Amino acid sequence: MMNFGVVRTSSTLEEIQSNSYLRKVESSHTINIKNLNVFIEEHHILKDINLSIPDKSITCIIGPSGCGKSTLLKTLNRMHDETPEVRISGEVIVDEENIYGVNVNVIDIRKKMGLLAQRPCPLPMSIFDNVAYGPRIHGLKRRKAINQTVIQYLQYVGLWDEVRGRVRSSPTRLSIGQQQRLCLARGLAIEPEYILGDEATSALDPISTKKIEELFIKLKEKYSIILVTHTLRQARRIADWVVFMYMGEIIEAGKTEEFFNNPKNKLTREYLSGSFS
Repeated sequence: MMNFGVVRTSSTLEEIQSNSYLRKVESSHTINIKNLNVFIEEHHILKDINLSIPDKSITCIIGPSGCGKSTLLKTLNRMHDETPEVRISGEVIVDEENIYGVNVNVIDIRKKMGLLAQRPCPLPMSIFDNVAYGPRIHGLKRRKAINQTVIQYLQYVGLWDEVRGRVRSSPTRLSIGQQQRLCLARGLAIEPEYILGDEATSALDPISTKKIEELFIKLKEKYSIILVTHTLRQARRIADWVVFMYMGEIIEAGKTEEFFNNPKNKLTREYLSGSFS
């Protein structure tokens, strides 16, 4: 067994990509949503959504509570599949494939989407096994390769130095911010193409929030990142693109600076001014 107390390694994102058991092919990944409608029972939640998500950028989805932000995010990795009262029409094109088409492999779709939830949800296993879990179920068997993968991704999310002496212990002993970074490491370890975040920092303290935001900015070098956030300041800090939703519709979308400094829609201007929330 590897002695985790004496391992010394330093991994940039590029080194992780080149050393990983899944060698990512450099390519352009895009998401295009066309005429998407989502119904929950008789309620029309998302209404004729048409949206393109730019590659290797941070896209923040903003809007008041109940406007459909999280519902839209869940359509991107088919999280609604287990809810029989949900009906979906339209297309979500991921890498030129409609993920709601016939004979789509849902497991492959979900593997492309690394999801970071509002509150961290570590698996009921050790810190080490949380990160190793995904690579193992996707076929990685060699102990040395698993050890290397775990160390690399814990390093990349800035957690390795904090946990290196206790990687065999339970993650429940970590702070909430540390647990969220562990969940991010776990998601990255299977090398998704996209990172989805559903208010991923709302439960965190300011210091942990800053660390996660810095990670997102670094990660966009290789991934397309789509974040739901209730914090306008956060969207302004880290987003490249902003999407404003209201009552299940996209009201306005655009580059961050233009969106905040020169909003085109009256409803957008009212929301940004704090007229409603």
